[in-house]
Amino acid sequence: MRRTARLLTGTALTVAAGLVAVPAYGEGAGSLEVAPSSVVPGTQVTVNTAACGAGGSASGDATAVGAGTFMLAPSTRELDVTGRFRVPPSAQPGTYEIVATCFGGRHATVTGDLTVTLTATTDRTGPQGSVKTGVGGALGPDPVQTAAGVAALAVAAAGGTWLLHRRARGDRI
Repeated sequence: MRRTARLLTGTALTVAAGLVAVPAYGEGAGSLEVAPSSVVPGTQVTVNTAACGAGGSASGDATAVGAGTFMLAPSTRELDVTGRFRVPPSAQPGTYEIVATCFGGRHATVTGDLTVTLTATTDRTGPQGSVKTGVGGALGPDPVQTAAGVAALAVAAAGGTWLLHRRARGDRI
């Protein structure tokens, strides 16, 4: 019985210590969403976060990529603040940390990563290209084969017409 009581007391103390260690108001909690997260120089980037809480705003810092500072204001999404900046044309390829410091609501600092590349990346949402099934279209890639197919169809149509005409006249084949 005493062993169970000690175990429960130890567990309760561990949980209480964990609760004391959690920062008030979620300071440092949350993240900074960067969209798009991979860009070419000259692209406009939108950032948002819910870490600032209701009625909050934030100051953004994109000096690492050369874009300077910007403001984040409350957005249409509840509890979110949002802001924009443009990646300068002189930005070099690499991954840069974008920082936002909240004020007016919760006081928190959140970060997000922005990757700058020299080539645009395309988001392919579906399969691309063709499938080799052995069945071609009416105008296939080889004009000689297309002409031969058309000629074979013409001969078959002419032969069928001739046979039907003979049968209608009563001629025996």
